[in-house]
Amino acid sequence: MIVPVTGVFAAVIGILLLVLSAQVVKFRLKYKKGLGVTDDRDFEAAVRAHANLVEYAPLGLLMLAIAELNGVSSTLIYWTGMALVVGRILHAFGMINGRGGTHWARMIGILLTWLAILVTALLLLWNVWQVIFRQRK
Repeated sequence: MIVPVTGVFAAVIGILLLVLSAQVVKFRLKYKKGLGVTDDRDFEAAVRAHANLVEYAPLGLLMLAIAELNGVSSTLIYWTGMALVVGRILHAFGMINGRGGTHWARMIGILLTWLAILVTALLLLWNVWQVIFRQRK
């Protein structure tokens, strides 16, 4: 079994992770700081943008992959995955450009991420419900 739709989204998020990691490494080298952050707001925003991706993306991708393996429509997986990826990109952009403060992209990004996770959770529950209901007939 393969999950080609989720695979594409995982690849894009993997590239985003490397871009955000490079941002963090740039600051770590600049300040010679192997752990933690300095008082530099840009450094802290870069670390949090990276960490936030690591906190949300794995669960979203795992849920998408399970849904795809369970036979949820590829179209639904595609649109939900797009919301997740666009949400993560916007969030990272907003975190870095807003320097950790309020930024339109950060707000839209987290809302898209939450929406993608919620929709995927509902798709998974609906999918399991249908399997259980069919078995009882």
